[in-house]
Amino acid sequence: MAMLTKLLKLIDSISEKAGSLGKWFALLLVLVGAYDTIARHFFNAPTIWAYDTLCMAGGTLYLIGASYTYLHESHTRVDLFYNLLSPRRKALMDVICSILFFFPLMGIMLKLSIVWAIKAWRINEVMFQSFWYPPAGPYRTIFALGLFLLILQGVAKFIRDLYFVVRGEPID
Repeated sequence: MAMLTKLLKLIDSISEKAGSLGKWFALLLVLVGAYDTIARHFFNAPTIWAYDTLCMAGGTLYLIGASYTYLHESHTRVDLFYNLLSPRRKALMDVICSILFFFPLMGIMLKLSIVWAIKAWRINEVMFQSFWYPPAGPYRTIFALGLFLLILQGVAKFIRDLYFVVRGEPID
């Protein structure tokens, strides 16, 4: 049991670190957005790289921060009935929804994102929304990594919820 608790805490710490990393991409979004706005509107000198950078930074923030958000239960949830349930029934609902929805959907998305990333590296894919043409491989890899971290945090939550449903007490 102590080994499982250590593993859960390790997963939590990875998600915390991912959240700490993700916040820097929010700063990058603000700085690049401000730079591009000032360059375009005040100096009539638009950039060719800002749009792609903003898209990649925003996606990175979202995906790298997803496991952190899931750890702190800050994700969006439609909870018309969920809040009326007892803690044990909430955990049961989370276990059922994880099996039916979370793991199948995230598993498919992870598989597709890995294929997408490998293909991007293999063919030296570039992003073609602008004339900058940055390489797509690094962003596609971050996409897959973010989904992997989210699934990892989902496994930790699933174990905690299942333990609570069976035992009636938290695992840690």
